[in-house]
Amino acid sequence: MEAELERVEEEMQRLLSGQGSEVTACDVGLEQSKPASLRNNVSYIVCAVIFNHKEEVLMVQEAKQDCYKKWYLPAGRVEVGESLQEALLREVKEEAGFECEPITLLLIQEQGPQWIRFIFLAKVTGGTIKSPSAADQESLQAAWWDRRTPLALRGQDILRLIEFGLKYHQDPWHPATLPTDLSCRHVVQRLVLVFITPEEQVWILLVKAPRPHLPVAAAVKTHAVSWASNMVAQDAMPLSYYEHNVNTLGVFSLQHNGRQHGKTDGVCFNTLVALEPDGARRDEDGLRLEPPSALRPPPVDNPRYLWHKVQRPTVRDALLDKSRKTSILPLHSLY
Repeated sequence: MEAELERVEEEMQRLLSGQGSEVTACDVGLEQSKPASLRNNVSYIVCAVIFNHKEEVLMVQEAKQDCYKKWYLPAGRVEVGESLQEALLREVKEEAGFECEPITLLLIQEQGPQWIRFIFLAKVTGGTIKSPSAADQESLQAAWWDRRTPLALRGQDILRLIEFGLKYHQDPWHPATLPTDLSCRHVVQRLVLVFITPEEQVWILLVKAPRPHLPVAAAVKTHAVSWASNMVAQDAMPLSYYEHNVNTLGVFSLQHNGRQHGKTDGVCFNTLVALEPDGARRDEDGLRLEPPSALRPPPVDNPRYLWHKVQRPTVRDALLDKSRKTSILPLHSLY
C-alpha cells in the first residue's frame, strides 16, 4: 500500500507541474454520461486574446448576418479532428490574418459538458492584419483596439476576457498552462480533493481499487462540469456531505486529443478541489454557527474511498500555496 500511495503523490507532482496523466477509468457518473462527440453532444469554443506592443487588443469584425459589422475577439468552434491549439491557430488566421502562438490558457468557461469555451492568451508570429479588401464569410476585417475608443461590440462578455488577458500579460498569476495531448473519451474531472487542517496537514481523497488513485468523475449534461467534484464528495461522505462546501478552485492541467471523432473528443480537467466546513450553518434560533476546527477530514462512509495524508513536502507545500492563493487556471461555470 505504501508504494501505491507513493505513486499517487508522484502523479500529483506531475499534475502540479502542468502535465497530464492517462485516464484509464471513471469512478463516478459514467452511467449518466455519454462518450463525447464533437458537434453532437459537446461543443468546444476557442477564443484568442492577443495584444500588440501598445497593449491594444486584436479584434475582428463579424460577417455573420445576426451580428453583422459588430466586433469581437477572434473565436470559433473547434472542428472535428482538431486539437484545441489547432483550432485556435486556424480561427486567428481565418478571422484576423495572423499566424499566432498560444502562450497560456487564461480561463475556461462552461455550461456543462455540452458547451465549453477555452480562452487563450496568444502572440502574433507572422502574417498581416486582415484588411476590408480581404473580407469573406469568416470576418470583414481585423483591427487593434485601444479599449477606449467606442466600438460596437457583439457581446460585452469579452470585456472580462480582455481584462483577464491584460492582467496576465502584465503580471502572470498562474503558470503557463496549455492542453496536454492525451486522449479521453468522456468529459471528466480528475480531482485532487484536499482537506487542510489548522496545523496545515493536507489530506487527499482517494479511490481504493483497483489500486489507490485520484477520483475521476464524468460530467453530466444537467450540471456544471465542476459539479463532478460534488458527486464524488457525496458518494464518499454522504453523512457529512451537507456539512461541507466543495469548491473547485481551478485547473492544474487540461487533457485533450480530438483526433478520433467520437473516441477522443473528451476532455479531462485535472482540478484542485477544497473540502471545507460549511461556514453558513445556523442553529435553531437562526444564529450563525462557527465551523468546527477539524483536526482530521470527515470520515468516509463509503468503503470505496480513503483519506491519505500527503507526505512529500514539495507536494504538500504546493497544494497549500495553490489553495491559499488560487494561483491556478480558473474554471468558471456560466450556469
